[in-house]
Amino acid sequence: MGLIAGESSGDQLGAALITALKARVPDIECFGVAGPLMAAAGCEIWAPAEDLAVMGLAEVLPHLPRLLRLRTSLQERFREARPDVFVGIDAPAFNLGVAKALRTSGMKTVQYVAPQVWAWRQGRVRNIARSCDLVLCLLPFEADFFAREGVPAVFVGHPLADQIPLAVDRDQARAQLQIDPAATLIALLPGSRLAEIQRLGAEFVAAARWMAVRRPPMEFVAPMATARVRRAFEKKIAGVLAAPQVRVLDGQAHLALAAADAAIVASGTATLETLLSGRPMVVAYRLGALTAFLLRRVGLVKVPYFSQPNLLVGRRLVPELFQEQVTGEALGSALLGELADPAHLKELQTEFRKVHEALRCGGAERAAAAILGHVRGTT
Repeated sequence: MGLIAGESSGDQLGAALITALKARVPDIECFGVAGPLMAAAGCEIWAPAEDLAVMGLAEVLPHLPRLLRLRTSLQERFREARPDVFVGIDAPAFNLGVAKALRTSGMKTVQYVAPQVWAWRQGRVRNIARSCDLVLCLLPFEADFFAREGVPAVFVGHPLADQIPLAVDRDQARAQLQIDPAATLIALLPGSRLAEIQRLGAEFVAAARWMAVRRPPMEFVAPMATARVRRAFEKKIAGVLAAPQVRVLDGQAHLALAAADAAIVASGTATLETLLSGRPMVVAYRLGALTAFLLRRVGLVKVPYFSQPNLLVGRRLVPELFQEQVTGEALGSALLGELADPAHLKELQTEFRKVHEALRCGGAERAAAAILGHVRGTT
């Protein structure tokens, strides 16, 4: 099986998928673009998943020659290897081009994680139909959207919902991290990409400083996806005057969120992880100026929210701050406001639990079954 996973969230999904596939087909061979978790699960790495960690529209341009060379090289290697199926995991801007070329050469293709065409640039659905035999959707409403557009799609659920228990053990997590059970602990998750750290890191640290002054004692923990991202964030901490102490972790996002009282989170998979951990949050999103202009002015965005919690419940449940709204004071004030509203916190727990239960349906196993069914011609 050929796979391409984009960055850390794709690596998590890919690792769970490979494990589920091996439970059904023990001698299956997997190779392609992968991260350390997929490698540990048994995937041969042709290129690291981190190579695809580029976000935005205009921001991609400096990386475009490198990405095009990589895509061409991967297409040639996949054609030579002739896997039974190619599975693109997230990273649709990269993966759909590979899938289209491989499908043209007679290879079966699957996209795991539906591109969010229902949210923005809906015209892309035609390209998906030309590129993929099957789309595996993590969110319940996505399969219906693709079905209406004539694209074969299956809702499989989200593996994170299976990995995170319905009730996380806060005390146990704090004991593992050696954190005072009585402390107010805030998790900072400024993103898994270097570009996100550059745009959000200093503001997240400034938010920690703002809150620590107004609600002492308060502690902070920041799980980092990779060593490169950790180094970049530590530089941001050092650059903020009078920054509070922030305990930086290598990975361990599940544990940090389980231990935390609340979180400030960059928009993306980490917001879903925070939701599944049952923690109140403030979500931040900041892009380059040109990309932000295009999103706002050219009408590319078709939904009123950008964070997964709000999209999943269909209303503004958690605060969202976009672009110039993202400041230390705004982030800190919004999160303290969340913590000061007991009725809202109770509402969050109820809604988060509903979402968790809806997504908790053996996502990796269902994805593996769908892929094998497609390969064998039974679906």
